[in-house]
Amino acid sequence: MSSDLILSVRDLKTEFTTENGSVEVLHGVSFDVQAGKTLGLVGESGCGKSVTSMSIMGLLPKPYGQVTGGQIVYRGTDLVGLSSEKMSEMRGNRISIIFQDPMTALNPVHTIGKQLMEVLDLHRPEMSKKEKQAYCVEMLTKVRIPMPEKRLNEYPHNLSGGMRQRVMIAMALACKPDVLICDEPTTALDVTVQASILELMNDLQEETGMSMIFITHDLGVVAEVCDDVAVMYGGRIVEKANVFDIFDKPQHPYTKRLLGFIPDLDCEPKQLIDIKPVDVSEFPEFRG
Repeated sequence: MSSDLILSVRDLKTEFTTENGSVEVLHGVSFDVQAGKTLGLVGESGCGKSVTSMSIMGLLPKPYGQVTGGQIVYRGTDLVGLSSEKMSEMRGNRISIIFQDPMTALNPVHTIGKQLMEVLDLHRPEMSKKEKQAYCVEMLTKVRIPMPEKRLNEYPHNLSGGMRQRVMIAMALACKPDVLICDEPTTALDVTVQASILELMNDLQEETGMSMIFITHDLGVVAEVCDDVAVMYGGRIVEKANVFDIFDKPQHPYTKRLLGFIPDLDCEPKQLIDIKPVDVSEFPEFRG
């Protein structure tokens, strides 16, 4: 693996067991994540973006979901073949994730401080309790939460949506991961809070040098934070390119349809209609 390649997903296949038998959800997904860069994983709801992230993290619901083929290679190690113990060491330590809704991701009956401490208890047992408490305050300060010492003793319901998301970012970055997966982290936030969260994540990426996989259906977010883009449709990657080529020279019909729904202030409002299914087999020339 190239030294500037942190994570490589190759021909990933994931299926779920249902009452009617097994259903394949991911049909050979492949993409690369470069060191210090942000890959945008874009597509409509239900296309397989979150399943891809759960497959990488080893968080598919057991026993119903499982990876049935392909590789997820992190710095030369195939995560698909790791034992549950080894994957637990990797998860949150080298590869971390921020979920879409912090209110459901955070435990409502534990304080913010306790939940931050749990991350350090698991991955940094050599630190003393006093060191962990000081580090928790440092992390909350880093994600720009005011009065961090006070927030450690508060519960998730005491915080606003934007503050809860900042806590999730602090937890995800506590162990200084190489790769951060952001699963639509700003979807539940209003636009002003969303802008501040995106600015924070850009600043933290510059400071730490981490790589990011940014999962979203918002092309405005993609334009602001991503270096490369993989467009997903029906459990497949239908186009991969750098962010400028995706917006200026889209190749696949589905990518063109997505871009066609971006509001334009100079034109009449567009009628929102469902995107019709695209048979990817009819377009062998797409980049990817």
